Amino acid sequence: MAKSFDVIVAGVGAMGASACWHLARRGLRVLGLERFSIPNAHGSSHGVNRIIRLAYFEHPSYVPLLRRAYELWREAETAYGKRLLYITGGVDAGPRQGRLVTGSLASCREHGLAHELIDAGELKRRYPAFSLPDDFVAVVQPDGGFLACEDAITAFAAMARKHGAELREQEPIVRWSATCGGVRVETANGTYQSGHLILSTGAWIADHAPQLNEIAVAERQVLGWFEPKEPKFFALGSLPISILEVEEGLPYQFPVWGTPGFKIGLYRHRRESGAADTLQRAPDQIDEQLLRNLVERYFPLAAGPTLRLETCLFTNVPDGHFMIDRLPNASNVIVASACSGHGFKFASVIGEILADLAMSNTPHFDLDFFKLRRFEINRAARED
Repeated sequence: MAKSFDVIVAGVGAMGASACWHLARRGLRVLGLERFSIPNAHGSSHGVNRIIRLAYFEHPSYVPLLRRAYELWREAETAYGKRLLYITGGVDAGPRQGRLVTGSLASCREHGLAHELIDAGELKRRYPAFSLPDDFVAVVQPDGGFLACEDAITAFAAMARKHGAELREQEPIVRWSATCGGVRVETANGTYQSGHLILSTGAWIADHAPQLNEIAVAERQVLGWFEPKEPKFFALGSLPISILEVEEGLPYQFPVWGTPGFKIGLYRHRRESGAADTLQRAPDQIDEQLLRNLVERYFPLAAGPTLRLETCLFTNVPDGHFMIDRLPNASNVIVASACSGHGFKFASVIGEILADLAMSNTPHFDLDFFKLRRFEINRAARED
């Protein structure tokens, strides 16, 4: 006989681990199934740290979610007994009329966020690490910072287990099917029944929801750490997290923390996309040179030797926003994936939202922005 749970969570990365914690502490019987280890370096939730920011240039609608996310991150680190959230301040810098600055300002103004708008000269006076064009401006918002990403997943998983959740590593789902009032899930190790299934499998989401195959696309991303020539300008406490809008794209940066080196990435990197298991995992010289060029041009005092390169996978959708919804024709299956490269910071609140959805409670947020109906999806959902 199949073992029974209230909720099965497939994919115990940032979103899945948070969902397991929220569900288990509400007293539900929870099974988490992870194809790798918890945490791991195969998906999109590793790399030492991830940015969190309130001045959200992507859309002001994210800000209420972010405010709750900050509250829950602090709650999680108190419950776990280890610091997860570091506030450094945040900088969004680029052309005055560019998408980054105008979007950041729109979020700040609509939601009354503390912020300053300064020119490139003032930015460099405050933070000598930056070397930007004279006509750039910067939105400085004091609540920006970063999260210790592997520690956060470890914390969610440990707290979920403390509340009775069963988390199984190295056990991916093979298939699922709808049952009368629930879902049947098969793995190589067994068969399980549950009232709800949460699919939070990131770059592998289309393997379990084929109707998302051309919508949720895995993309290769590479992060780099470089040895600063002037370490004092890149130390924690001396440098905020930052995003730039430059001709190369949207690079994002961190102060030195957790591992040696100034960390930088370029959103969409080389735009290499495809099935998760087919993408190149090892960084190469092209990756390194792309990131080094950015450092030399915009952060020349950090252009020392390359210390580390690491690959991860983002899962993008056409409009760059999230997918949080029930699958068409499978209302007991909830999709929580394809965060388009900017989702980690929301993991604490998305876990809470997923718990509400699995318990048929109404979330405290308007989720229309993330519904699947904005895409043309075959309504005849394939359940396999």
